[in-house]
Amino acid sequence: MPPLLDSPLILSLLGRGDLADLALFLWASGASAAVALLLRELSAANRRFDGFVRELHRFNARADRRD
Repeated sequence: MPPLLDSPLILSLLGRGDLADLALFLWASGASAAVALLLRELSAANRRFDGFVRELHRFNARADRRD
């Protein structure tokens, strides 16, 4: 190994760079998982709301037939 790359300062910077990359990867993974969970919950809420609107439409259709 060349003497320049054997310097403790260079080795320290390289080590910290790897740690920063790992921290960034973990943060991005966590954020991506949170977005996936959020989209799943949003989709479920949308299905529930759609069911509610359909039932409301059926109720109104029955009420209109009675009049």
